Amino acid sequence: MEAIESTVRTIALNEGSEAEIWQRTIERVIRSVVSVRYSQPHSFDGNLAGVSEATGFVVDAESGFILTNRHVVGTGPFWGRLVFHNQEEADAYPVYRDPIHDFGILHYDPKSSPHIDAVPLELRPDIAEVGLPIKVIGNDAGEKLSILSGFISRIDRNAPLYSGIYRDFNTCYFQANAAATGGSSGSPVVNIDGYAVALQAGGRSDKASTDYFLPLDAPFRALQGLKKGLTVTRGDVQCSFVFKPFEECRRLGLTASSEAEVRAAYPKARNMLVAETVIAEGPADGKIKGGDIVLKVNGELIATFQQLETLLDAALEGQETAHFVLQRGNSELEHDIAVRDLHQATPDRFVSVVGAGFHNISYQMAIRYGVACKGVYLCESGNNPEFGGRCGYLIQTVNNKDTPDLDQFVEVMRQLPDRSRVTFGYKALNDRHTLHTAVITLNRHWPAGMKMVTRNDATGQWDFSVVADPLPAIPPQPLSAAVSPSTLHPAVRDISRAMVAVSCKTPIYLEGLNTRHQKGMGLIVDAARGIVLVSSVFVPHACCEIELTIAGSILVAGKMLFIHPNHGYTLVQYDPALVLADVPTPTFAHESVSQGTPVMFAGHSGTTDLTCTPTAITRIAHLILPPLNPPRYRPMNVDSIGLDTRLGGDCDSGVVMSMDGKVVALWLACKNGNITARYGLASHALTTVLDRVRNGDVSPRMRIPPAELATVTTTDARAMGLSEEWINRVGAADSSSRHQLLMVKRLLGKHSKLKERDVLLTLNGQLVTKAADIDAMYWDETVDLVVLRNSAEVDLVGVETTPYDVETTHAVSIAGLMLARPHLAVRQQIKDLPSEVYITTREYGSPCCMSKGTYATSFITHINNVPTNTLEEVLREVLKVPNNTCKTQTQGRDTWVKLTDELRFPHRRRFLSLGAIRGYHETKRPLVSDTRMASRCVRA
Repeated sequence: MEAIESTVRTIALNEGSEAEIWQRTIERVIRSVVSVRYSQPHSFDGNLAGVSEATGFVVDAESGFILTNRHVVGTGPFWGRLVFHNQEEADAYPVYRDPIHDFGILHYDPKSSPHIDAVPLELRPDIAEVGLPIKVIGNDAGEKLSILSGFISRIDRNAPLYSGIYRDFNTCYFQANAAATGGSSGSPVVNIDGYAVALQAGGRSDKASTDYFLPLDAPFRALQGLKKGLTVTRGDVQCSFVFKPFEECRRLGLTASSEAEVRAAYPKARNMLVAETVIAEGPADGKIKGGDIVLKVNGELIATFQQLETLLDAALEGQETAHFVLQRGNSELEHDIAVRDLHQATPDRFVSVVGAGFHNISYQMAIRYGVACKGVYLCESGNNPEFGGRCGYLIQTVNNKDTPDLDQFVEVMRQLPDRSRVTFGYKALNDRHTLHTAVITLNRHWPAGMKMVTRNDATGQWDFSVVADPLPAIPPQPLSAAVSPSTLHPAVRDISRAMVAVSCKTPIYLEGLNTRHQKGMGLIVDAARGIVLVSSVFVPHACCEIELTIAGSILVAGKMLFIHPNHGYTLVQYDPALVLADVPTPTFAHESVSQGTPVMFAGHSGTTDLTCTPTAITRIAHLILPPLNPPRYRPMNVDSIGLDTRLGGDCDSGVVMSMDGKVVALWLACKNGNITARYGLASHALTTVLDRVRNGDVSPRMRIPPAELATVTTTDARAMGLSEEWINRVGAADSSSRHQLLMVKRLLGKHSKLKERDVLLTLNGQLVTKAADIDAMYWDETVDLVVLRNSAEVDLVGVETTPYDVETTHAVSIAGLMLARPHLAVRQQIKDLPSEVYITTREYGSPCCMSKGTYATSFITHINNVPTNTLEEVLREVLKVPNNTCKTQTQGRDTWVKLTDELRFPHRRRFLSLGAIRGYHETKRPLVSDTRMASRCVRA
C-alpha cells in the first residue's frame, strides 16, 4: 500500500510543483470545512453554559455527517449552526459524542438548502507518520478560513491535559507545530493528497507553539457504524492507561523476556501501556493497580491504544469480558475483567429543581478525580448560594436520606414541601474526604415543577417532562427566641435587638444587576407592623426571595414594600405574629445633626457580629455618584453623613445614634462599579415615608424631582449672576458654613420648564440650600420654583414633579434575552428613550448569545420590521413565529430584530437575526413573569 501511494505521489509531483498540488488540494478541502457556531444552554458534566465557535468538516455529504471535537459537541444540551464555505447555513445536532475521546459527529439535513455543495473528506488514519507535511484548514481565532502549515513530529504522545474539566485519555495524540489558536478546534489535518489524517484538538502557546491532533481510528469506526445505522458501542474496563517508554517500564518491573517479545512483534514500538487510574468499585478494581504493565489482552500482545480499544470494543459485543495479562513487579498476573459500555457511564439526562441542575456523575468526572462512578453530581448551582454559587459537588444526602443515584434523589425531593428548610450533605470532588453541610430553603415555586430533561438521540433535542409538582408549603408557625443581655455600650444594647439579618435571592437578573444573592443587615423600624429598613444593595427590586433572621434564630419570609428612588433604602415587611421575641422599635431623632456632634456608631462588617465605637460626625455633604454602565440604581439628591472612624468604611450596614440611644442616621452602602460608597442617611429624611407606611400606606407612590442636582457654592453662583441679596440670605440661613445652593446637573427625561444649569433658589417659597429642602415635593404634583437662569431670576409656576412608577413589575424572556421596561436608572441617563422594550440581561448559552451584537443596555424597536414599542407588542410579534423552526423550505423564518443602543453608540441602528425564536426553555411560548411577588411567579 505504501509503495503504491508513493508511486501515485511521484506521478502527481511530476504533473506540477508541490505548491500547485497543495493549491488544488486546498481548493477541494475548503469545500468540506464548515464553521460551527454553537450554544450549550445548560451547564452539564463540568461544562459551563456558553456559546462559542469552532470548526468541523463534512465526512458524509449524502447523510449529512460533520466531524468535530467532543469539547465542541459536549455531552449536554447543544444547538449548532453550520456555515459552509459558500456562506450557506444549516442547523446541526449531535448524533454521536464519544464518552472520552475528543471527537463528536454532528448531523445536518443536506436538503435544507439547495446551495450546499459540500465535498466529503476521506478519513485515512493509516497514513499518518512522523515527518508528514500537513495543513490545518479551519477557522483559526474565529476567522472564517485559515490555513496553517506544519509537520507531524510525534505520533505517540499521551493525551494532553487541557485547562478545563474535560480531558482525553486511553489514546495517543499526534504533535505538530502549526500555531493554531481558538476557533480551529475540529479542523481537518490533511496531507498533500487531501486525505484527513487527524483532527485538530488543542495546543499550547505558553512556551512553544505546539498543536495536538487526535488520531482518526476511533472517529473512523464511529462513522462506519453510523452509516450502517448501528448503535456505536464503546468498551472499557474503567481504567485509564498511559504510554511509558521501555526505560520507565523496566523500573516498574518489565522483564527482559517480556520486553524482547514486544520488540520482536512490533519493531517500531518504543512504549508500553501502563495503568494510571483505576475507578473504585469498577470492573478493574482489585484486579488492576496503578503501575501495572499491560502485556496481552485476549492473547494478543499490546503495544498501542488502538489495539486495546479494538479488543475491548469487540469484547463488549461478544463475551463481555476481556482476559488481561499484566506485569506487576517481576510477576505476571492474569485476570478476566468485565467490559462495560462507556456510553452507559455518560449521563444523558438531568433533573432541574430548586433552580439547580443534577445528574449522575459521569465516567469523565470519576476518572479525573479518582472517585467511584456513582452518585448525584451538581452540574449547575443556579441561585443557591449555599453551594457557593459553584458546581462540582457530589450530593450525599438530602434531608438525612441517602441519594446514591439520580432516581433516588428525585424520589427524596418530590416528598419535600415548598419553602421547607432542608439539609444537603455534599462533598467536593477535589476534596472528597470532607463532608459539607448546606441548609437550603427549597424554592419549588420558581420554577414550580421538578423537570427531567432527557437527551433524545432520534431528534437531537432534549425532551422536558415534569416528574413532580411541588407540595404546598407548610404554614409557618410562631417561634420564640430568648435574647441574651448585650455586653455592648448602653446606647447600643436596645438597638442591637432591632437588627435583623437579611438574605435576598434574585431568581433572574434585572435592572443591570449581575448577582443572585445578597446578604446584609437591616433595622426594624416598626416592630408592631413588622417593617424592616435595609439598604437597596441587599434588596434591589421586587423580584426577590427575602428571608429575615430576627433575634438571632427566628427565620421568617419577607416581601418588598417600597424602594426609595433617591435615598438608597428598601422597606421590607414580615408577619410580626410569627415572632415571639422582645423586639423593640427604635426611637428616631427628628432634629437635624451638624458637624462635630458626638455619636455612637454600630455596624456589621460582613458578619452577623455587631461592632460599635464612639465617634463624631465629620461632614454632611451632597452625595454625588457617577452613572453606572450598565445602568444600575444609585442614590442621588441626598445629603450623606461622614464619620470620624475607619469602622464606617468597613461596614455595609449599621446605625448612627446619639449618646442617649436615639437613631440619628442609617448607615447604608451603594456599589459603584468595583467601589462601594458608604454613607449615613439622616433619620429626619426617613420620617416622611415612614409616617405614611405606619399610617397604612404600605406602598406609597411618591413623586421625585425631575432632575439630578449638584451643589454650587455661593462664590460660583455670584459669577453666574446671583445677587448679593441672595448670597447674604443663603449665608444667614445656612448654619453649616457650607454656603451652597443646588443646581440642575441633569434633567431626567424631557421637561418643559426646568433647564440644565438652573440654580434653585426657593421651592414653594422656602429657601433651598441642601438636599433635604427638596423632600417637600414628594407628594406634590406641581411645585413653584424660583431659579437663577442666565444671570436672571426666573419664576417657574406649576413645575411638574416626576411620578415614581417605573419599578420593574414584568419581565419577558425570549431566546435568552430578558426584556423589561426601562428602569429608573436608564431613564436617568437617557432623555429620549427609543423604545419601552429594554434588554436588561441575557442568559449565557442562550440562542441570543450566538447573534453577535445582542447585549444588555440595548432597546428593541422592531421585530420582523414591525414596530414594537411595548412588551405587549413584542409578545404579539414573537408568538407569530413558529417555535423551534428556522430557515426551511416549508415553514418558519429568521426573526429579524432591530436594535438601538443609546448608551454606547447613540443613534446607531443594528439589524440582526436570532434565527427562529427557539424553545430555549422547555416552553413553547415566551416566558412572562410577574415580578411583583416572587411567590406567584411561574418560570417555564
